[in-house]
Amino acid sequence: MRNDGERIQSLWGILPVALFLATWELVGRFNLFPGQFFFPPFSTVLEEFWHLTANGVLGENFFSSLKRVLIGLGSGSVAGILVGIVMGWKDVFHKALHPIISLLYPIPALGWLPLLMLWIGINEMLPITIIFICSFFPVVYNTVTGIRNVDRKYIQAAETLGASNPRILFSIVVPLALPNIFTGLRLEAGMSWRVLIAAEMVAIPTGIGALLIRAENLVRVDIIMVCLIVLSAMCLLFERVFSYLERRCTRGWTRAA
Repeated sequence: MRNDGERIQSLWGILPVALFLATWELVGRFNLFPGQFFFPPFSTVLEEFWHLTANGVLGENFFSSLKRVLIGLGSGSVAGILVGIVMGWKDVFHKALHPIISLLYPIPALGWLPLLMLWIGINEMLPITIIFICSFFPVVYNTVTGIRNVDRKYIQAAETLGASNPRILFSIVVPLALPNIFTGLRLEAGMSWRVLIAAEMVAIPTGIGALLIRAENLVRVDIIMVCLIVLSAMCLLFERVFSYLERRCTRGWTRAA
């Protein structure tokens, strides 16, 4: 019975997607939109996806984008977690850094693009730096929030038992702050791809964003849709990966709670 219920749930999850794709195919196939040229059916988009994959164009641009996201998101997240832990644990660092971060955080990541183009130039470091900025500030804020919201009773109990400050921080405080930290990581995993695509469309000659803008110049709606599907899939995949890591890392604490 339980397996049947799980299968029914899976079917209900697949059904809306199947209906959406079927509607897409019918609208494009029967020219219910302005025309097949501007709204190709889903099967045509799949054919172009296969063509771009077979000739290596999609793979080359995709891996260029993926490398930039992994480097930028990874470095920005690590830096954000480290700075957030320091700010959350020590009031002196929180008082010193919080005003600066509060001033810089509201600036959209893409708002830095013109300035970074002058400072860094149009090269591989430009999109990586944009993604670093996009990842760093939200992760800092979520980490600080998680650290500072840990119940003081746990810390006092550990101090009573003679635990050192580093042990309290890394054995109690940081694990309890993980849900907040992973919230920041999940949010920025998808945002990093969106920021990257925008940066590549403006200034970078390779990547999914560059392929997207070239397709727009050639009025290739099918290629544009392929790029958007890849973007959507990667945003979803990265979010699912961080959700899985969160469940793995917090499972013991959840059970203990």
